[in-house]
Amino acid sequence: MVTRASRRSPACAWRCPKWSSRASRPTFRCIRSCCWTIRSCAAARRSITSSSGWTSANRPRDSRYAQRLSLQPPTRACCNVLEALSFDAAADAAQRWADALLDAGALSVDVADSHAGTPAETPLYAEPGGSGTPFWPVSRLTALFNTAVDAEAALASAAAGLDESVPVHRRATISDIDWVRKSQAQFEPIRVTEQMWIVPSWREPVDTRAINIVLDPGLAFGTGSHPTTLLCLRWLAANVERGASVLDYGCGSGILAIAAAKLSAGAVTGVDVDPLAIAASRANAEANGVAAEFCSPDALPVYAVDIVVANILANPLELLAPLLAGRVRAEGRIVLSGILEPQADRVAAAYARWFNIAPWGSADGWTALAGVRYTG
Repeated sequence: MVTRASRRSPACAWRCPKWSSRASRPTFRCIRSCCWTIRSCAAARRSITSSSGWTSANRPRDSRYAQRLSLQPPTRACCNVLEALSFDAAADAAQRWADALLDAGALSVDVADSHAGTPAETPLYAEPGGSGTPFWPVSRLTALFNTAVDAEAALASAAAGLDESVPVHRRATISDIDWVRKSQAQFEPIRVTEQMWIVPSWREPVDTRAINIVLDPGLAFGTGSHPTTLLCLRWLAANVERGASVLDYGCGSGILAIAAAKLSAGAVTGVDVDPLAIAASRANAEANGVAAEFCSPDALPVYAVDIVVANILANPLELLAPLLAGRVRAEGRIVLSGILEPQADRVAAAYARWFNIAPWGSADGWTALAGVRYTG
């Protein structure tokens, strides 16, 4: 699985609070990021309907040309399509190109592995606590433009600002289609276990006798399709006892807390540092008709629970070990997910002081750890 770094211009920042200011542009989202608007490059990749061949623009780059390109890119009449330009850049140039394209009028810039889908593909995972933002040796940049902007001129303007030649690139036209319908068509009911399904609100349950978690894709992570979420759900389905108290730390969409409540847990609480996630979790819990509390870490009362589940990432899980251990009662249980298989040993070591912990299950290169709190 390969991470992608999508970057948005200030013009569309209002559509996603994750991109709230120009200052946030250096921020790169991990695999848990979501793009839900027509302005996302993810949508562009899925909706290319026609494209020309690769083109090369070897124009003279004298001072007059550079001065002309420093002006705003020329515009033309807007129509209901978008235009994408894609090209490859070295790792040390990818961020500079992304910034220059946004300054030249791009709605968003996506940075991906140029070799994705080939044996040369390189998985990269940026996560909290890591060192800097990783880039692929050869990165594929895709800039998305409104057709009111001359994309070719914008690319030339970006190149001039970087004192670079216009790169060999590819153009693609994106149709004006019903993006809501197209997005919804991608989400089918997900079978978690024999008796548990995740069902989008616009779909009918496959099995009305099963536990059906109604959940739509949104800004918060946790639609149930990712292996890390599925591992946690399967552990909960196999281990939650009636009346058990459950804490979902890093709740995202609230899916794990909702599942615990539907499995007849007692007091269920979800915690997240993102206010959007808390709001999404509350809305999802209401849609599912379950009672669960959601709050920020600062607002969480001091108490220990029967089960703590944390589906985050390896580095934060290591840092949170003392805090999460303190939230589990003696002989209570903890479940940790969001861990790549090579990271499992070091995460387990961070919790070994408090728990008898070991791998519980794996899927697609991800591992879930489960442990029991020592009594001492």
